[in-house]
Amino acid sequence: MQIFVLHRLGIPWNIALVDGFVSNALLSILVLSVVIFYRYYQPGTSNRMLRLFHGLAVTILYTILLNWLFHFLFSANVEYLSFVEKSMPIRSMYAFLMVAFISVLNWVLSQMEEKQAQDQRKAETDQIAIEVELVRLRQQLQPHFLFNSLNSISALAGSRPNEAREMIQKLSDFLRGTLKKEEQKTVTLKEELEHLNLYLDIEKVRFGYRLQTKLNIDEKTLSLKLPPLLIQPIVENAIKFGLYDTIDAITISIDAIVENNLLCISVKNPYDSETLKANEGLGFGLTSIQRRLQLLYARNDLMFTEKKENIFTATLKIPQQLL
Repeated sequence: MQIFVLHRLGIPWNIALVDGFVSNALLSILVLSVVIFYRYYQPGTSNRMLRLFHGLAVTILYTILLNWLFHFLFSANVEYLSFVEKSMPIRSMYAFLMVAFISVLNWVLSQMEEKQAQDQRKAETDQIAIEVELVRLRQQLQPHFLFNSLNSISALAGSRPNEAREMIQKLSDFLRGTLKKEEQKTVTLKEELEHLNLYLDIEKVRFGYRLQTKLNIDEKTLSLKLPPLLIQPIVENAIKFGLYDTIDAITISIDAIVENNLLCISVKNPYDSETLKANEGLGFGLTSIQRRLQLLYARNDLMFTEKKENIFTATLKIPQQLL
């Protein structure tokens, strides 16, 4: 385009070609130097004027070098050199605009990269905080169950030593499995139920015939994923409110189905309305489960409870596409 414009202004084709090549080649070299400069040095917010001064310096250098090259190449063509002198302000302005464009573009890209880096650091920091809180929640749940089990073993040791030894062995197996699951982010429902059965075996030694369980598990759900150690605190809560204030036998039901790409798990237990009223709230175990789900999935609608006809139901919904 520049060559065509120069020719329309009366400059011969051969001179116009040299003019276009020299001016654009020199400008390209200087623009490349600007790109390299900003690649290794980015002015901070406190010295943004450096970009302006740098652009002016590059423009002045371009003007001096271009003027010298034209005088060197066309020293005998006085008429053309006169045209160069008259057109130099326009050439300098064009060079400054190009350098300014590159500088602004570099600033925008650097700001985007910095924002992306900040977002990534924030995401990593948030993820670390979430993982730390999840570990803390799991560690709080373990002593909660362990203390109850040790109290039960202590009560059995004198009158039923064989059952106490059996409970100690099952407790050892349960805790060993718990430590292994701490390293896993997700487990299959089948693995979770196998671990849950160890817990139920411990509690059945403690409560005997009074504790009955009924599992209604859709086979399609056994291979689905969920966070580890999620069901046991809910079952522990069911035992607490179902058995502690009665001498009758109770049945705790555990159901699992697939619904709208969600693994839906329900734990049901009978309860005494007066006992539940005296212990208002979800309890530590259920509150911890609710918090874990909120941290893992950024949703607060994945666990809910229902009280109907003296049956307490705690329901979990685990999204499968996020696991």
